Amino acid sequence: MESLTFRQLTTEVQQFFDMLPSEWQKEIAPFWKDYESVAKIYVIEEDNVIIGSGIMFSACPPNFTYFEDEANYWFSKGYLYLGFIWIAKHKRSNNLGSYWLTELKKAENHDKYFLLTEENRLHKFYVKNGFTRIKSLKNEDHFEWLYLSDYES
Repeated sequence: MESLTFRQLTTEVQQFFDMLPSEWQKEIAPFWKDYESVAKIYVIEEDNVIIGSGIMFSACPPNFTYFEDEANYWFSKGYLYLGFIWIAKHKRSNNLGSYWLTELKKAENHDKYFLLTEENRLHKFYVKNGFTRIKSLKNEDHFEWLYLSDYES
């Protein structure tokens, strides 16, 4: 992974939104101005092209009304929320998701994070990266799993 760069994206954020699936773009891009003061976009670049990314939030992200009380509880315990984590399809299965999480922890000098996913197939990935699945939450017509890093029950 020598040719990779991990950095906070502070300008030209549209390139981050453009790489996300269209349904994710609709959930974050229109609201970014409201959240940029409590969120940071981190990207993985290879030869100056973004191939992976995600957002770290210190307050509730958009469309979190079903989860707001729970999220605020974890924020009050010093956890930060990770969302919109995405690795380009042609770069998957190269440990880039793990690389993103590891580099984020170094950049932020922080270990307490939480996230939600509706994709049960990602369970092994999150466990491998130090997350514990805590519970499932109902979001309209589907369930999402809550994961915490650095969690002791």
